[in-house]
Amino acid sequence: MKCLDNKFKFGEHVSYAAEKCTKLIHSLSKTVKVSWELKNEALKTIYKRAILTLLLYGAPIWTEAFNFDYNKLKYIRVQRLMNIRIAKAFSTTSSEAFCIMAGTTPIIIKTEEVVKQYNIRKRKGCPRQVTERERTQELATPSRRRQNHRSYRIS
Repeated sequence: MKCLDNKFKFGEHVSYAAEKCTKLIHSLSKTVKVSWELKNEALKTIYKRAILTLLLYGAPIWTEAFNFDYNKLKYIRVQRLMNIRIAKAFSTTSSEAFCIMAGTTPIIIKTEEVVKQYNIRKRKGCPRQVTERERTQELATPSRRRQNHRSYRIS
């Protein structure tokens, strides 16, 4: 699958990753309904280890794709779909409320966090994990996107 468009806007990559994760969530839902009911902790682990990994792969490279609202909405839809399953709530609830109920970080903020962690490691020139102190210092600086993240709602 070609995931790179000719203008390097990474829109095709965002669409491909969102579609792939949506299919994964739907197939997981079908399997779980037939055989057993998963607890919230298990669903949250699947979300963090599988879905987020697929969505955030290469985020420092394609982060400019989030300058376009339609790309943000694709990822918010995927997170909302998984948060519905984690929170076991009605789909009429807002995306922000789902994040609170499911105990997940909004995908836009999580993407910014991953990019900032990458930039910290890149500046340091070592492959180690970022310490909690460095992470909180770097994330303490407010960004324009984080301040406006509520303006991208899906109802």
